[in-house]
Amino acid sequence: MGLDIVNGPVVETERLILRVPRIGDFERYAQMFAHESANHIGGPLLRGEAWRRFLQMPGAWLLQGFGMFSVVEKASGLWVGQGGPWQPDGWPGTEVGYAFHPDARGKGYATETCVAAIDWAFDNLGWSEVIHCIAPANSASQAVARRLGSTRRGPGTLPPPLDVHEVDIWSQTREQWRARRAGAAP
Repeated sequence: MGLDIVNGPVVETERLILRVPRIGDFERYAQMFAHESANHIGGPLLRGEAWRRFLQMPGAWLLQGFGMFSVVEKASGLWVGQGGPWQPDGWPGTEVGYAFHPDARGKGYATETCVAAIDWAFDNLGWSEVIHCIAPANSASQAVARRLGSTRRGPGTLPPPLDVHEVDIWSQTREQWRARRAGAAP
């Protein structure tokens, strides 16, 4: 039996529950990474590759005290994606990332998740900035970053072996975020 990290933080939004990943999330996670649209997030992946990638988030929660949350639809209890703080070794900054199952896209879940996750990261991790590493061709994620108030900083480099993927860094400071959330001009 594994170590219990299931009782980690839970963040609720109007439509979603953000919680630490659980083994029951894997089937939909594997489906998400098998889909052709996973090309912007390092896929598509075979099931075994998806399993190894899936284990990263519980490991991050256990060792770093944070990682991307599993995102669950309140109304159905269905796992719809992941989103939240993420900073592997060598990463270009303190990221709030996101990835959603194909049947959950177009519902505003990425923006709703990221708003809650950015609030949580700034309140609980002491970060001074949030970034998003986005493939230049991923216009949907660029639109999410814009809705969040992030701006394109320029090209970035991920650590090997991910350095073969082209990414742009989008970002905003804690002060910009809080001013926007308060309704003031940044």
